[in-house]
Amino acid sequence: MLPQTKEICIIEFPSNLGLKESYPGHEPGVKYLPDWLRKHHFHHEIRSSKIIRLDPPPYSMSVDKETGVRNADALVSYALEQDKIIQRTLNKGLFPLLLGGDCSILLGPLLSLAQTGDHALFYLDGHTDFMWPALSKTGGAGGMAAAFAVGRGPKKLTNILGLEPYVKEEYLWCVGNREYVDWYEQAITTSNATYLSLERIRNEGIKSCVSSFLKSIQSQNLSGFWIHFDVDVLHDELMPAVDSRAPDGLLYHELQEILLPLLNNPKAIGLTITILDPELDTDGSYTKKFVKNMKEIFGKINTK
Repeated sequence: MLPQTKEICIIEFPSNLGLKESYPGHEPGVKYLPDWLRKHHFHHEIRSSKIIRLDPPPYSMSVDKETGVRNADALVSYALEQDKIIQRTLNKGLFPLLLGGDCSILLGPLLSLAQTGDHALFYLDGHTDFMWPALSKTGGAGGMAAAFAVGRGPKKLTNILGLEPYVKEEYLWCVGNREYVDWYEQAITTSNATYLSLERIRNEGIKSCVSSFLKSIQSQNLSGFWIHFDVDVLHDELMPAVDSRAPDGLLYHELQEILLPLLNNPKAIGLTITILDPELDTDGSYTKKFVKNMKEIFGKINTK
């Protein structure tokens, strides 16, 4: 568990291994996100004390025959290297803020969490990502990351180092989905995870939902929790620079209402930020507003 005051270490994982091509012959542009955020002064505004980078293995559109997942072997090797960096960061008492990349970068911190006690995962995303190859239409690990976290999916990805499940299913909270399709939601609603769609968190109140999560951490005596933040959870008018757009989404004041109590909790272990594609925000207008709002949020948490 980290001390109440967090010293932030930004770790750049510019991986697009978990996505399909944006269009034939063109890799997804999310791999440019760390450099793009640096260009727009994110690293400075967040007051990171250290910056680390780990480049991923080469991207391929090839789907692994054993698992039905694109770049499966590369994802595993990358996750193992990520884990080493994250563990060293945590052992120094730093708060790792990971910049993707796509949601498959979550595999690295999941390995780290699984080796240091029982943890919860607060999965803040415009989709549940609670899919596995038989349900996925793309074969991309990015859209299966939440399922992989709890051991749903091929063993090659869910049982790295024999650590399955990285997070127990009842400790997964999927928050913010707005893809209201029966077959898609059924995977999560029939699981033991807590599912809070965008509609539900607004109906029940954001403060109440976040409070329930934090109370569960305490009552279950968990070692801590990880926050995964896919920017496609934001309102489409605020953040259209993503690969899978949908109407509606969180407004920035709602995002702040979610992230502030989580980040200020001493059991918050780390944070991933994913999916913003610089190639879909060529003039930087959406990114500038994003950085401004993240600066405001981090300005209100207890950092060194």
